[in-house]
Amino acid sequence: MQRHQPTDAVRLNIADATALGERALRGAGFDPDEARTICAHLVDAACCGYPFAGLPRILTIAEDPRTHAPKTPVRIARETEVSALIDGGNHIGYCAVEHATRVAIDKARVSRFAVVGLYNSQLSGRNAYYVEMIARADLVGIHLASAWPVVAPLGGTRPMLGTNPFCIGFPSARGPVIFDMGTASMMRGELGLRARLGEALPEGVAIDAEGRPTRDAQAATAGSILPFGGHKGYGLSFTIQALGLLAGAALAHGRVQDYAFLFIAFDPGLLVPAERFKREVDELIAEVKATPRQSGVDEILIPSERAFRERERARREGIPVDREVYDALQALAARA
Repeated sequence: MQRHQPTDAVRLNIADATALGERALRGAGFDPDEARTICAHLVDAACCGYPFAGLPRILTIAEDPRTHAPKTPVRIARETEVSALIDGGNHIGYCAVEHATRVAIDKARVSRFAVVGLYNSQLSGRNAYYVEMIARADLVGIHLASAWPVVAPLGGTRPMLGTNPFCIGFPSARGPVIFDMGTASMMRGELGLRARLGEALPEGVAIDAEGRPTRDAQAATAGSILPFGGHKGYGLSFTIQALGLLAGAALAHGRVQDYAFLFIAFDPGLLVPAERFKREVDELIAEVKATPRQSGVDEILIPSERAFRERERARREGIPVDREVYDALQALAARA
């Protein structure tokens, strides 16, 4: 599916995008450290070619009632040498989930394996951002995220599941390899941006409140997003929602359909020598990329290769931001 790409846009270099984003987040009530953490994630998402997951998310964050709800300190509710269950204290996921990622990395470095769950948080951005941190620590990472329902089950007319992404990442001799995907036909952030800008949806990604197919983003917001790939996407989404319960999804508000974040991180050396694994992944990449190509195909890419190339290009050329979004961010930044 073709993601939204800004047309009437302001192009910002990375320094200016970061400065604007941090000011806007300060205007939304975040302290400087929080604003810095959130904005680093958002700018990286935009650099990797996901405009909806970039600076426009600040407007969603600012409008979300949970942003302004009371918070408590992030704390570990239950812990062993190889596990931790973390209460996010209603802090935004961009900060709380990064904290959980670092806990998983620290535990896996000591014990060579870790499983970490986080609940009582929301809005965490791209799973790939956190799993890349794990892979750059020379660990294998798996990350699942359940969410508040916006996706209808297969054959249903009401939202019962989150967009429920999952991500797998690991090191190779050439750097991290990351595969990140949502189990919905469209991510919630993409739907929100299209609704804000009045853009039509692709065919077959959403239904309205009556269960009828729609391309109207506002009608889809009142209705449901559909799972990707029929029963396959639905099955993945359901299992991720269920595994979110292991990460404490029902603990914060007593609902089995809520946000939770589950990490598994381990040292590949538990199974084969770590350096051998990295070399063999590199060999596998080379074999796959050498596959004879179909007509019109210039290159076979591996997961994360496109995003990493986009990131390097964006660091040189800057990122586009929809003008309407840019103006709204400037207004929000003025509050700071």
